[in-house]
Amino acid sequence: MTEGERHETAGAGRVLTLSTIAFTVMFAVWLMFGILGVKIADEFKLSTSQLFWISSLAVLNGSLWRLPAGMLADRIGGKKVMLYLLVTGAAASLAVAFANSYPMLLVLGFLVGFVGNGFSAGIAWNSAWFSDRRKGFALGVFGAGNVGASVTKFIGPAIIATTGGAVYFGIIPGGWRLIPVIYAVLLLATAVAMWLICPKVDRVPGASQSVRQMVEPLSDVRVWRFSLYYVVVFGAYVALSAYLPTYYVKSYGIGLTEAGLLAASFIFPASLLRPVGGWFSDRWGARRGMYLTFSVMTAMCLVLTIPSGDRVTKDAAGVVTGHDPFGLPLWAFVALVFVLGCAMGIGKASVYKHIPTYFPTHVGSVGGLVGMLGGLGGFFLPLMFAYAQEATGTWSTAFAILLVFVLVSLTWMHLVIRRMTRDAPHLADTVEVPPHGLRPTTTEEMHR
Repeated sequence: MTEGERHETAGAGRVLTLSTIAFTVMFAVWLMFGILGVKIADEFKLSTSQLFWISSLAVLNGSLWRLPAGMLADRIGGKKVMLYLLVTGAAASLAVAFANSYPMLLVLGFLVGFVGNGFSAGIAWNSAWFSDRRKGFALGVFGAGNVGASVTKFIGPAIIATTGGAVYFGIIPGGWRLIPVIYAVLLLATAVAMWLICPKVDRVPGASQSVRQMVEPLSDVRVWRFSLYYVVVFGAYVALSAYLPTYYVKSYGIGLTEAGLLAASFIFPASLLRPVGGWFSDRWGARRGMYLTFSVMTAMCLVLTIPSGDRVTKDAAGVVTGHDPFGLPLWAFVALVFVLGCAMGIGKASVYKHIPTYFPTHVGSVGGLVGMLGGLGGFFLPLMFAYAQEATGTWSTAFAILLVFVLVSLTWMHLVIRRMTRDAPHLADTVEVPPHGLRPTTTEEMHR
C-alpha cells in the first residue's frame, strides 16, 4: 500500500460512510411526496398535474443549487455543506407535517427539496478523500444513497395505515403527516453523528481557486453532454420514482402498499447497482458503461411504450363487475421496469466516473453542473409525464418521452466517439476514460 493510499484510509472510510447515510436520508426526504402524494391528493382533492407540481418543486430546489453546493464543498469542505443541508432540511420536513392548504404544500415542497443538493456536495467531498484508483467505486457507493427514494415506499403505507387519525404528544399528527416528522428526527441525528465522527480537518481542494477558475471548465461542451446523459439516467430515475406509484394505482388498480413495493423494485437496482457501475467504469471504462446503459434503456422503453393496465368495469352503484386487462401484464411490466432500473444504476456511476478523470481539480463545479441539470430533468420530466398522460389518457406515454431522450443521448455519444477515434486512432481505447495518470495532451483533444 502506498503512502497516499494509507492517508486515504485514515479518514476516507468515515467520510464515505457518513456521507452515504446522510445522502440516503436526504434522498428519502427529497422524494417523499412520491408515495405521500396519493394521500395528499385525496385529502386536498388535487388533480394529477397539481399533485406532480408538489414533488416537482421539491426536485427543482434540490437541483438549482447543486453547482454552488459542489463549489462550496471544494472551497470550504464538504462536511460543512452537508451539515447545513441536514439541519435546514430537518426544519422544512417538520413543517410539512402541519401543512393545511395546497399553496402551503407547494412552498414547503420547494423548501424540503433543498436537501437534494447534498448530492453534488457529497460527490466533491468524497472525491477529495479518495485516490483515482478507488474513486469510481467510492462515488458509486455514495451515489447508492439514491436508495433512500424507496424508504418512504416501504415504511410509508404501513405508517399511514396504522397511525391515521392519531395525535402524538398532543401536537404530532399521525397518518401521512407523521412521516416528515420522523424524517426530521433522522436528519438531525445524522447531522450529530457526522459532526462527531467525520475528520475535524477536512480536505478542500478548491480553497485557493477563484470562482472564475472554478467555473472555467463549464465552457467545455463535454460537460454539457455529460449533463444530458445524467438527465437520462438520473433525472428520469427521479421522475419515475415519483410517477410509478401513481401509475400502478391508477393503471393497474392495485393498492398503495403494493404499488409502493413494486416501485421500490425499480428504485433498488437503480440505486444499489451504482457501486457496480463505478467498479465497471474503473475496470472497463465509462464509455462502455454508457453504451450498455443506453442500449438496455432503449430496448426496455420500446416495449414499455405499449399501453398497459387493467380496465375496471363497475355497475351503476359503483360495484366492480369485472376486469379487462390490456397490454403488458403486471408481472411483465414490473420485470421490464426492474431491468430499466438496473441500466440506470450502471449509467449514473458511469457518468460521474468521467468527471474526476478529466476535471480532477474541478469536481465540485463540473459535478455540480452535471448534477444540477440532471436534477432539473427530474423536475421537467414528471410534469411532461403528467401532462402527456392527461392529454392522451395513456400512462405509458412517459416511456415514449424517455425513449426520445435516450436515443438523442446515444446518438450524440456515438457520433462524438466515432469522430474522435477517426481523427485520433490512438485514443480508440481511451475515449472518455484515459488510463491512470494519462490526460489528453492537447486543447483540441480536451474539447472533443
